[in-house]
Amino acid sequence: MTKYGSFPGTRPRRLRTTPALRRMVAETRLHPADFILPAFVREGVSEPVPITAMPGVVQHTRDSLRKAALEALEAGVSGIMLFGVPEDAKKDAQGSAGTDPDGILQVALRDVRAEVGDELIVMSDLCLDEFTDHGHCGVLDGQGRVDNDATLERYAEMAQVQADAGAHVVGPSGMMDGQIGVIRDALDQIGREDVSILAYTAKYSSAFYGPFREAVGSSLKGDRKTYQQDPANVRESLRELALDLEEGADMVMVKPAGPYLDVLARVADAVDVPVAAYQISGEYSMIEAAAEKGWIDREKAILETLTGIKRAGAQNILTYWATEVAQKLR
Repeated sequence: MTKYGSFPGTRPRRLRTTPALRRMVAETRLHPADFILPAFVREGVSEPVPITAMPGVVQHTRDSLRKAALEALEAGVSGIMLFGVPEDAKKDAQGSAGTDPDGILQVALRDVRAEVGDELIVMSDLCLDEFTDHGHCGVLDGQGRVDNDATLERYAEMAQVQADAGAHVVGPSGMMDGQIGVIRDALDQIGREDVSILAYTAKYSSAFYGPFREAVGSSLKGDRKTYQQDPANVRESLRELALDLEEGADMVMVKPAGPYLDVLARVADAVDVPVAAYQISGEYSMIEAAAEKGWIDREKAILETLTGIKRAGAQNILTYWATEVAQKLR
């Protein structure tokens, strides 16, 4: 007791005294079902190819991808988001490999569905950047600018091909105006009302995408600032959110996650549909690099960042640590 009597009478530290007590009163809990595993599959390789800028992550072969999907399922992860990496010779201005039924992404979708059926949610990245020789997320006009409406026609075709290949969920990530409505119509026209759309509602033009460019073998010339969102803006994200919901999005997402937790919280407060966040390559690589230097505790940093993303309002988190963390949580 101090000279001020019983002050302070309220002591929040009482609920922090032991690990068991802290666990009991925890407001946010991670669960394996929170996670979605992003995975890359590369055409024409016989062994998984390590991604230099993302230690521990690889470009999969078709066989190793099937194993990774099964491992994620067994760990309790909810879904896997597939990105296809075609051979360079198959890239062109239209991203034709992205709509080829025998293109690497469609083949991989069929492989994974054959492996996991409906037990793991199979998702596909619906974008052209991996398949174009210029690396942009859409087709270009005569002046070299991304043509929004011409790109929508390509997205509609991609959605139908990916649905036919087995995608439970398509993830349009190109940030074209009107993309959700066009994709919903395209899916419904072929009787695939059952395929969900995870809208990349707030996808910012971020410096943290750097390692991802290696992961997908990007051919990007220039930048994506004319279609991805300006990092300075948040009201713009809420406008995009309203449009995506009006056009038929089943789920919405904020990307990147860590630098945009305020946006994530605003989105989560505003909607009654599931909200996801993508912990992107740069977020992953920073922690791995700092841990390799011995500057931070790797496992604690991973769990802290994921907890922060969920606390901000994400129901699901795309993270390259999905399977590893799910295994530890179980």
